[in-house]
Amino acid sequence: MLALILVWLHLIAAISWIGGMIFLSLVLAPLIRNQKAAPDSTALFRSAALRFRRVVWAAIAALVATGPALLHLRGLSLADPARWPRVFLVKIGLVATLLLLTIAHDLFLGPQVVRIGAISPATRTAGQQALLKASRWLPRLAVVLALAVLAAAVALARS
Repeated sequence: MLALILVWLHLIAAISWIGGMIFLSLVLAPLIRNQKAAPDSTALFRSAALRFRRVVWAAIAALVATGPALLHLRGLSLADPARWPRVFLVKIGLVATLLLLTIAHDLFLGPQVVRIGAISPATRTAGQQALLKASRWLPRLAVVLALAVLAAAVALARS
């Protein structure tokens, strides 16, 4: 029963994170851009993204709490990476990369974009323009990485 609860919690956390990323980056952001970024729609997107950030970090906490327990139930240990299956190594590498992107987005890129958004487009530097462009592509890259983590998780579950 414990294993089922842990898997369920792990899946709910992953679904929440991945589903939210897909919604924000593939549905809400393009919709807002097509509205020519009216002040209300930009505020809506920012509010939704900030609220989703709390969901993301709660999901990360749940994944970090349940992942090692699930690994242990498979007879493996975090302290013995030499015994980890190759697909688990791939999954952990993808997860680490996704976490780094999430941290970079939440702690660096997001606040920079807010500051740059307050600057007149005509006075933005090339570096600021590049950061704005990166802010559009980083979430899409995160979605691709999250889907790759999901594929690795499926492969791991089937092994």
